[in-house]
Amino acid sequence: MRINKVMEGKDHWENIYSNKTPEEMSWTQEVPATSLALINSFHVPKNAPVIDIGGGESKLVDHLLAAGYTDITVLDISAQALERAKARLGEQAQKVNWLVQDITTFTPARTYAVWHDRATFHFLTTSEQIAAYLQAAAKAINGYMAIGTFSDKGPEKCSGLIIKQYSEEALTEQLTPLFEKLHCATEDHITPFNTRQHFLFCSFKSR
Repeated sequence: MRINKVMEGKDHWENIYSNKTPEEMSWTQEVPATSLALINSFHVPKNAPVIDIGGGESKLVDHLLAAGYTDITVLDISAQALERAKARLGEQAQKVNWLVQDITTFTPARTYAVWHDRATFHFLTTSEQIAAYLQAAAKAINGYMAIGTFSDKGPEKCSGLIIKQYSEEALTEQLTPLFEKLHCATEDHITPFNTRQHFLFCSFKSR
């Protein structure tokens, strides 16, 4: 049953990335300023391992490479999303580790100084999915987490899927058994089609 659910999720995202341009995807950002600010706030060395969970074809990886980070991994359930990111980066793509994985079945083979997630966690709506994510994060993070979800004032659905909204208190409650909260802030993301999505961004440190 779980395998079937994973495949359903993968098929959904492969279809999205096969049929839509970045300008048709609500989460597209030319400059992921908040994510970069959170990562920079951790003051990790530029050779520290960084993983972008659900990174898809986000341009965060472009900016991390430009900033001099040398150990970057991008994980996404969609192979098509990662192929699009590789094509955009050209030869630079060879400097990045690419993982086609569902985060709920991900078994980390190493640890990371920075775990970044913008808009993946809120797609996990069952206790089993959330527990699997947290188990992977606990194994993988030796340092910091930067996480962005729809806030309790944000959308209730994204890409045709129901999501789980979070207040600062709710997100903290989910994560603090394993991580120490450092900072939280909200912001309005302006989509490529000029609508607003209210996000909650938080940073945590592994215990």
